[in-house]
Amino acid sequence: MEPSSGHPHQHDEVKVVPIEKGRLEVSIFEERVPPRFRVHFFNSDGEALPPNPDVVVTIETIRGGSARQTFTFENRDGQYLEANQELPEPHEFDAVLSVAVGEDAHAYDLAFVEHDHGETVPGHDHGPHGHTHGIVDPSLASNERGMWALKWSFAGLGVTSLVQLAVVLLSGSVALLADTIHNVGDAATAIPLGVAFWLARRPATQKYPFGYGRVEDLAGVAIVATILVSALVAGYESIDRLLNPQPLQYLGAVMAAGLMGFVGNEAVAVFRIRVGRQIGSVALIADGYHARTDGFTSLAVVLGAIGVWGGFPLADPLVGLGITALIMGIVWQSARAVFARMLDGVDCGLIEEVRHAAEQVAGVREVNEVRARWVGHRLSVDANIAVDPSLTVGQGHEIAGEVNHELLHHLPTLSWVTIHVDPAEHAGEEHHHIAEHAHDGLAAHTH
Repeated sequence: MEPSSGHPHQHDEVKVVPIEKGRLEVSIFEERVPPRFRVHFFNSDGEALPPNPDVVVTIETIRGGSARQTFTFENRDGQYLEANQELPEPHEFDAVLSVAVGEDAHAYDLAFVEHDHGETVPGHDHGPHGHTHGIVDPSLASNERGMWALKWSFAGLGVTSLVQLAVVLLSGSVALLADTIHNVGDAATAIPLGVAFWLARRPATQKYPFGYGRVEDLAGVAIVATILVSALVAGYESIDRLLNPQPLQYLGAVMAAGLMGFVGNEAVAVFRIRVGRQIGSVALIADGYHARTDGFTSLAVVLGAIGVWGGFPLADPLVGLGITALIMGIVWQSARAVFARMLDGVDCGLIEEVRHAAEQVAGVREVNEVRARWVGHRLSVDANIAVDPSLTVGQGHEIAGEVNHELLHHLPTLSWVTIHVDPAEHAGEEHHHIAEHAHDGLAAHTH
């Protein structure tokens, strides 16, 4: 197997990752030196590029489902990035490659397989591309990463909620109570989402040929319902306090608890939204925005305590009502995203991206019907392509395979691709309809 142009001798497996305006290749270099990851950059024409100093690359390896190690990288002579840490044996593990430019970060899931050096890794070669792929299972590491995000955000919100609850019992603040109820609800949303990620790891069956990814959409519904219940409880308690005022005590502790709630929730929000975008999980993103709203409501608790301290005792329940209104806003935002996903809604730009990628493949004359839908946070695509009718079945199949490959480069969350090949003069689903006919004693009908 011939490695890409510009590479030194290296480990047999090369992972190719499409990025904006080009690609990067991850390899394991181990000739007469301890093994380390190396990352090379290429433009869209396949020409080697020096590493961009604004691009931050990290790799997290996952062994045995739990043992993790993070690798950072250093620019080597302006030619490539090399890991600062040595890579321990064996070289068989899942990995998450993170590529970040400022706040814009993307994650890519890889899998390395141990094999004898000098043997060819099963994969595929593409001639001019000059690279091979090893075994890549995008859903495995993304589900692991989702579970990891849920575990730590659940712990963070749990600690925040316990501290706030203690202050509520001391002070009697209904605004802080509303905020605590919402934080408890936010922490609890990790439970259905965690169950969804756990089920998504199970293999597909004959009864569930697409696996269990759709459970994530049901988890999204449970999350929206939890947010709604927390809004109703907070609203009820705030109205009750307006009608039956009570003195507020320990104002300093209330303000400190509010500030703690803001910091804790914003940290969880950034964490969940970033990981959710990286793995394509709308449920996890919705959960992140939920936490962000909690952070702002925690600041409102501080304002309410300041109002009470300034001689306006109704400030506390009024802030509680304001928190309720904010929570209802996030219910609407999250519900729209979750139910759109359940109804197989996708961004129009995604369909155009699929069409554009397929049109770039040599031999494709036209791209007709394109459909896409999400199964959890993995993407499924169906497309009809038109080719020269004089081609053999095998040649048409090869073109379909190249379309499949091109789509995998453009869409990191893609798991299922179905390409239907039509002859150019009969392209499109309208040519698949069967004219009116009758058989087996049935009335005339069409298909």
